[in-house]
Amino acid sequence: MKRQLIALAGALVLTVSACSAPGSDSSGGDDASGGEKKTLTFSRSQGPYSELFEEAIVPILEEKGYTVNGVDFSDLLNADIALNDGDVDFNVEQHTAYMEDFNNNNSGDLVAISPIPTVPAGIYSDNYNSLEDIPDGATVAVPNDASNRARAYLLLEKVGWIEVDDSGDFAAIDESNVTENPHNIEFTEMKSLSIPAVSQDFDYIVITGSIVYNAKIDPSTALATEDIVDNLVLQLVVKEENQDAQWAQDIAAAYHSDELKDYMEENNDGLWWIPEELQ
Repeated sequence: MKRQLIALAGALVLTVSACSAPGSDSSGGDDASGGEKKTLTFSRSQGPYSELFEEAIVPILEEKGYTVNGVDFSDLLNADIALNDGDVDFNVEQHTAYMEDFNNNNSGDLVAISPIPTVPAGIYSDNYNSLEDIPDGATVAVPNDASNRARAYLLLEKVGWIEVDDSGDFAAIDESNVTENPHNIEFTEMKSLSIPAVSQDFDYIVITGSIVYNAKIDPSTALATEDIVDNLVLQLVVKEENQDAQWAQDIAAAYHSDELKDYMEENNDGLWWIPEELQ
């Protein structure tokens, strides 16, 4: 009996050792050669940022041995929830202003690790050909989500239509922060995705670059575009615990690569604003 127990114990040790052999991965996300994560999942949206990632960045990652899968999300809030919960590894759809607002309101721990090419917000009109044509009591549609709403009001301030008190929280800027409104503009805050479909009902609309792209609006028809400030530059975003992971650094490096520079030189028709450190 004693010999049988010893033999059984030896078999158990062999079984455990086989299950935990170096490089094994129960999730299927690691490289069998040494435990490095090689299967990546990102939250994908309909718009220029996911398309740029898939067309220009994924090939670079595949050359490094990565497999990249996309999971479709219809809005950025749910994409960030999935990222924060660990259901996806990263996304490339938001600026730091939005990310910080998400973290503050959802106990998030998301961090930005690299800027990426960005499409500016702009003022458009189906009814007027210039900013100077603005009538008294003009109707203007702006996004109603926190950070993009702020971008809209600051753009309207840039063109001289209003003055805004921006001394507080950036993401909290809304119509109540408008301190001067000489044209008596009537603002309508609404979902960004809905604005292009009702543009003829407003004198002017303010929409972000991704909406311009999705609605197939010619960006050259913008009557004005925003100045991209630091917290409005689009970012590669991961959970804080992953910011130093090799896979995360490899994605960041791909955005800084000569391959991306070459791609942007060939494919940027004026839609993209490229951060200086990526040029």
